Amino acid sequence: MATTGDIRNGLCIEYNNDLYMIVEFQHVKPGKGPAFVRTKLKNIKTGKVVDNTFSAGHKINIQRVERRAYQFLYKDDMGYNFMHTETFEQLGIVEEMIDAPELLKEGQEVEIVYHADIDTPLSCELPPFVILEVTYTEPGVRGNTASSTALKQATLETEATINVPLFIEQGEKIKVDTRTKTYSERVKE
Repeated sequence: MATTGDIRNGLCIEYNNDLYMIVEFQHVKPGKGPAFVRTKLKNIKTGKVVDNTFSAGHKINIQRVERRAYQFLYKDDMGYNFMHTETFEQLGIVEEMIDAPELLKEGQEVEIVYHADIDTPLSCELPPFVILEVTYTEPGVRGNTASSTALKQATLETEATINVPLFIEQGEKIKVDTRTKTYSERVKE
């Protein structure tokens, strides 16, 4: 059994009979009173983030998780289908387990997090950035903006819609941040 001294980002713990990943933590030693650890916990099944405070030395139950490399194949009525990159074993998972399903492109490499003790998939994580082509966007008109950070809507090859700067044209490739689902930069060929 571990204690709050073992807490680190990315650690998977059992909390309230559910699995949570530690997103952020801070050890606090106030001038008066006992020390404590302030944490942000992300529910692995629902994705909901909750704040929690553990007193110093509190026992926590660490859960073993594994990250396995998979490749996205296709989407059908049953869900999203992936193939393990080493064993070529196929796996189907539901949309709720994927961080940003609208940014998934066929052939995309992802990591599927497994609960090691019972060998079941918990979540699917995309890489931090993906490169996608803009399939449709209105032409940007110079001079019709009141600020220097003008944005317009763009549809990507995965049918996702995000805001991009006015200079982005149809057919260009852009880098998209999968965590915030926002434009990052233009990709030069």
